[in-house]
Amino acid sequence: MTPVGASRATARPKTVNQWARSLSAIQYEVAARAALAIAVPLTVLALTGYLDWAAYAAFGSMTALFGRNEPYRVRLRTVSVAGVLMLVFISVGLLLAMIEAPLLVLTIGLVVVITVGILVASTAGLFPATPLFFVFGYAVIAQLPTPGSEFWSRLLVAVAAAAFAWLLTMSGWLLRRAAGQREPHLYKNLVHGALVRPHAIRDARVWITIAHNVVGAVAAGAIAIGVGAGHPYWAVVSVVAVLPPPGAAHSVSRAVHRMLGTTAGVGMTALLLLPDPPIVVLILIIVLCQFGAEILIGRHYGAALLFVTPLALTVVHLVSPVPVPELLVDRVLETVLGSVIALVIVLLVRARARSKTEH
Repeated sequence: MTPVGASRATARPKTVNQWARSLSAIQYEVAARAALAIAVPLTVLALTGYLDWAAYAAFGSMTALFGRNEPYRVRLRTVSVAGVLMLVFISVGLLLAMIEAPLLVLTIGLVVVITVGILVASTAGLFPATPLFFVFGYAVIAQLPTPGSEFWSRLLVAVAAAAFAWLLTMSGWLLRRAAGQREPHLYKNLVHGALVRPHAIRDARVWITIAHNVVGAVAAGAIAIGVGAGHPYWAVVSVVAVLPPPGAAHSVSRAVHRMLGTTAGVGMTALLLLPDPPIVVLILIIVLCQFGAEILIGRHYGAALLFVTPLALTVVHLVSPVPVPELLVDRVLETVLGSVIALVIVLLVRARARSKTEH
């Protein structure tokens, strides 16, 4: 007879292996649907001759980046909230671009996006919990020339991309029902439920995080504009990407990873864009980079930027082509600027925390 302890010991590795297989399957599933969410809208725009509207499709498709491995009842809420919020900010960016809003108005809009983005993410339990994608979408779209006659057409592209991403993200419910009995260990561990916090608006940590992001983003944008940077919103996005969500530790390594990962990513982008590839290759680069970024983002932030950087630069190059060397230099300099500002904020917060502990 096998001892009870021995049977438990032999059962435990099987359970761990099943969990690991399930998690691996989920990560590839997340990456695949994120890649497909951006591939289909961009392909449609390319075939119809409207590829200069790629930014609206790209940011609408970012709806698929939320609800990674949440149970479907929870995912229905988080993906819906994230998708609607993204479309609201895209609409605001479109409106300000259409009226050619002055810098002060654009800055006020940025403050609103950061504030509302963090408040909603904290309340609804969105993951990622930072306003990174909202800020990126608003900042890029608000500076794209937009004729008034094309406002609704461009918004419709974003809505269609977001709706497709939403359907794709929720489609796993049907797939799991169909395949669950054959491979149950691959489809059970949707365990990361989002925590709803209706009182987040009264949480001091949330407002402190908002203040850090606003101060850092405005400072980075002002300096970038002051030195004549070609894409000042990259400095703003870098600040938001480095600063942690409410309640998370302020990490120096995240800022360092962003600077090193982005520099290496720019080198990879140079290899991809300098040969001046055709449109179909550019779309393929975006899709593959989206897939790679989603695989790595939860494992190593710096490594993920090897894919995130070519993804962002290729989307920008599709929308508003500029000489590739200029694009790459701007990306490095403005990322370093934003990361340094965020790093200063991180160091000040850590120093203040140590000072409180010592007293």
